[in-house]
Amino acid sequence: MKIIGFNIEELHAKKSFDFKRVAISTDILFTEVEKAKLDVLKDSEALKISFKFTVAYKDSEKKDSPEKNEVLIQGSMLLMVSKDESKEFLKSWKNKEIPKDKALGLYNVILKKCSVKALQLEDEIGLSPHIPFPQIRTGQQQNQ
Repeated sequence: MKIIGFNIEELHAKKSFDFKRVAISTDILFTEVEKAKLDVLKDSEALKISFKFTVAYKDSEKKDSPEKNEVLIQGSMLLMVSKDESKEFLKSWKNKEIPKDKALGLYNVILKKCSVKALQLEDEIGLSPHIPFPQIRTGQQQNQ
């Protein structure tokens, strides 16, 4: 299995209001697996796997708060797979699953590509980053 294409098809960032205490969750959902037609592949097949990457911000003090801040990235990956791998993916997708031995690699690619884009969107609209960064102290603060 080789990833031969990665496309971001939709970006959405929403900041409704500021929370006193924020709970941040990240989720990746595979939304579709289908055969793709590529004439350049002779002995292999191509699959298009669509996904949704979401970073949700909720007020940790108000569990039932209907409004939320979020970053949503939808896209797809194009995979070059063998005929056996193609059958395995399509068979698993009948149960809305990705083959377990392939899922980790696909999650890692999505995290790598989408986390950077999500951090950029979070910064632009003033949301807390979904990845915690250590506080940097200046020399004066360290001496106090």
